[in-house]
Amino acid sequence: MMIGALGDIHGDFASVRHIQAQHPEVPVWLCVGDVADDVGNYEPLPVPIHFIKGNNDGYDAIAAGMLPHNLHFIENGRLTLVAGLRVAGLGGTFAPTWYDAPASDLPHPIKGTLKATAQADKRRHFVREEVVACQALAGIDVFLSHEAPRPYFVGGRGGTRGMDAGKTPINEVLAAMQPRLHLFGHHHRFTEQEREGVRSVGLDLASHSYLVIDPARLTYTVSTIDRGKHP
Repeated sequence: MMIGALGDIHGDFASVRHIQAQHPEVPVWLCVGDVADDVGNYEPLPVPIHFIKGNNDGYDAIAAGMLPHNLHFIENGRLTLVAGLRVAGLGGTFAPTWYDAPASDLPHPIKGTLKATAQADKRRHFVREEVVACQALAGIDVFLSHEAPRPYFVGGRGGTRGMDAGKTPINEVLAAMQPRLHLFGHHHRFTEQEREGVRSVGLDLASHSYLVIDPARLTYTVSTIDRGKHP
């Protein structure tokens, strides 16, 4: 048996269905967040996906437990068993202003539409108490985060490295938890590195590429979508 891993989906459920159809040997998938479409909606899928939140998700649907068939939410700082693997997650993005707030106090005003006040919904962030909960977990096989660890350089031009978009709390979790494999998204490009002694893999958009993982060794192959067969 193998497992799969997807980067940000952003509502492209057609690509996910195509990927799942190509891999009948994969009975379950992981995802690093940003699953919902632009207005926070989700669609049922043929094969289960266990996902953490990104900064563009349907937080009302998640909070209400109103997710479609085969979509399973992984709460921050909680151990989850997925196909025999010990999985933990730290979904959402880092915001210094809200980092020390209790997770239960993150504001989420009543919305006229799902999209209208998306930036006002602070549930898209993670907080310190969730980082501490992650640091206390041991024996984790796969750690999922939406943010990247530091350093993670983006936006460089002419040979320059650009800005370090990584976030220190992710490094703090990796250093304490020491998972066997770390997967993250948010930046929409595939990267491989080692951070805090942990293999750390950045995933591209699900519409571009994905991983098929051997759960025993946690080695993986990277596959791209065949655009000749899928628009």
